[in-house]
Order: sequence, then C-alpha cells, then structure tokens
Amino acid sequence: MPGLVLLGSQWGDEGKGKVTDYLAEEADLVVRYQGGNNAGHTVVVNGEEFKLRLIPSGIINGNATCVIGNGVVVDIHVLRRELDYLKERNVDVSRLRISDRCHLIMPYHILQDECEEKAKGNLKIGTTKNGIGPCYMDKCARIGLRMGDLLDPDRFKSRLEEVLPIKNNLLSKLYGEKTFEVDEVLREMTEDTAFLKDMVCDTSWLLHEALTAGKKVMFEGAQGTLLDLDHGTYPYVTSSNPISGGAAVGAGVAPWQIQNVLGIVKAYTTRVGAGPFPTELEDDMGQLLQERGHEFGTVTGRTRRCGWLDMAVVNYAIRLSGMTALALMKLDVLDSCETIQIATGYKLDGQVIDHFPASLDDLERVEPIYESLPGWQEDTSACRRFEDLPKAAQDYVNRIEALAGIPVKIVAVGPGREETIVRDAIF
Repeated sequence: MPGLVLLGSQWGDEGKGKVTDYLAEEADLVVRYQGGNNAGHTVVVNGEEFKLRLIPSGIINGNATCVIGNGVVVDIHVLRRELDYLKERNVDVSRLRISDRCHLIMPYHILQDECEEKAKGNLKIGTTKNGIGPCYMDKCARIGLRMGDLLDPDRFKSRLEEVLPIKNNLLSKLYGEKTFEVDEVLREMTEDTAFLKDMVCDTSWLLHEALTAGKKVMFEGAQGTLLDLDHGTYPYVTSSNPISGGAAVGAGVAPWQIQNVLGIVKAYTTRVGAGPFPTELEDDMGQLLQERGHEFGTVTGRTRRCGWLDMAVVNYAIRLSGMTALALMKLDVLDSCETIQIATGYKLDGQVIDHFPASLDDLERVEPIYESLPGWQEDTSACRRFEDLPKAAQDYVNRIEALAGIPVKIVAVGPGREETIVRDAIF
C-alpha cells in the first residue's frame, strides 16, 4: 500500500506544486486533503505556467486520477473557473473526483470572513478573505452544508432554511451587514452544478480500493507545517491541518496506509503575512532572495518575507509528520551568494533550547544559532545530476541532510519540470 504524503516543511510556498507535478507521472492517484482555494500551487511545464488553487497539482501531468478529499472546503464557483481554465489549456479534467463529504464555501462565509478580519483591526492575521475559516467554523459548529447536500436539491434547500437564519443573525446584528434570502442563495449555488455530476462520489472508498490494490497514491498538502491549526505559529495559521496526520482524516484513509512522507523545503525560508520569523533578513540579502526567488503569493500577490534556512523549523516539521525524506527547492536562488547561513537551533534568554516554542512571545525573542557555509557563485540551473552541482552546493545539501537526519532525495534548480535532480526513488 504505497501511500505517500507530500507537504510543506515551513510556512507554505515551498514549491509543493512542482514536486507534485513531477511525481504525478508515477502516481495512480493524487489527493488534496485539506484547505481550500486559499492555497496557491504553481506548476511550470515546458516554459508554460499553470496556477492552481483548489484542484490537485497532479492534474497537469500523467494520467493520475485527482481527488479533492473530504477535508477540503470547496467554493464551487472557483472550482468551475479552474476547470474551465484547465480545459482552455487542453488539460484533461475528466480525471477529477470530489468527495461528497466536502464542505461548501457559501456566499455568507465570504462576507463573514471580510467582516471578521476588518473587526480585528491590528489583530488581523491576513486571511485571503475567501471564506475558508468561516466554512471550517460552521463545519465544527455542525451547521455546514456539504457537496452531497448540493446534489440533492430538496435536502439542500431544507438545510439552507435551517442554517441561513443563524448566519443572517450574526451578519446583521454583530456586523450590521446585509442578510441573505434563501432563494437568492439557492439560485447562486445551484444555477450551474451539472459539471459536478460525474465528479462527486465517496472518495474514501475510491482510495481504499486503490490502496488495497497496491496502487500508488500521493496525498498533497496545502499551506505548510508552521501554518497548521494545532501545531503552527498560532494564531497566524490556517484553518486546517497540513501535517501528515491530517492526510488520514482529510482523505478518509487509515494512518497505516501511508508509508512515506516527503517534506518540501525551500533552500531558504519565506513567510507571508504577520507573525514571528526568527531568520528574517530585512536587508539587501533579503531583497536579493525575494527578487531572485520571485517571492510573491500565487493567490494574494503579496510579497513574501525572506530569510536564511531555519533548521529548527524544518526539524520540528520532520518530527510532527514523521518525514522520511526531503525535497530541497530553489537551490538556484542562492547561486550568487558568497556566504550562506543556516540556523541550526535557537537560544532563548541566553540558553540553548531543544524545542520549537509554542509561545509567540518566546518565538519573537529567540536568537538563531547560525552556521556559515561558503557559497558557490555558479549557475546551477543546467545541472541535472547531483554530481554536476558545484562542490559547495553539494556540501550545502549534505549539511542539510546531516542536520535533518533524513535524506534529501530531490533537489530543484529552477521552476521547470526538467530542472529537477532526483537522487533516489520516492515511492
């Protein structure tokens, strides 16, 4: 049962889309298991760029069946636009399957997201305002509507009539906003659902049959470990669980059916939005990384903060998800650096600590313990074997392996599918 989880080891934006696309050629199924259209995955094929927000990145490459698992929240309008976008670019989307247990992002969720972020003032966390958080809130409050409801018109209307007064009460009395009419929401949500007919099914059963038959199943996480709702830098986190444990729940498979976990690590560190960032570089080097790495959000377009690679973060992610290997992305961005630094750990109040702090106050105060390595100052983008890399670049990768305690099996030296060095089998 070769189940593989692929997830981010930092604050997201590590390059998961590229690796998913690359490995999809080997996979029989590719599964998104959490998040929603707040994710942004970019895939470059033969110089052509594809930007995805909801559909698994594996849809671009190979013949894999792509699955949106029950742990994902779905905006059907975004889904329809993304399907049309892919069809226009001659991508076969008939291979997509969607769990009937996916919760739906409703029009009132988007308005609620905007209202809540505005009401927080200086405490806002920088959400994408796509209704993701409020949708997960309703899921926990047991007043959510699901994909299976949408395909049963009578049940959907009945559930909406129960839920809408609760949402209208919140929006009107707390935020002074407009209320929604049942007929209005019904029209918006059901005017074009024919495209869903052959896609929606019990994906948990689909995955069970595939894994039992020995097929290769890849579980694709969105966001990153440090944005995990439980284990990330709370409250600057997402509304779901990107770590490997979230894959079993969000896809509906048993934990023992997942044998390997591939952590995606950028060769430096980036973060979008507010929150502590121990290795952040607010100088010319930070700007260089930003410019060479094209560090702007796929979904939001926001500039990403940049800093040196933080192995305290990566090792925390390895421990949480039981990672068995790493994929190192954007090594080429460091090509012009004369000296490169790696944070190997932290000091807090002058004392070395062996854990990743839960307290943001503590994380704001930690001092990274840096180790300096020589740069290579050579172009690596044409390298296709590990042995082709400059010696200093090989040493950098080897040092990351030593600090992580697990192998770096993939090294990326550019955004294209072909700009990838594979050192060992992943599945």
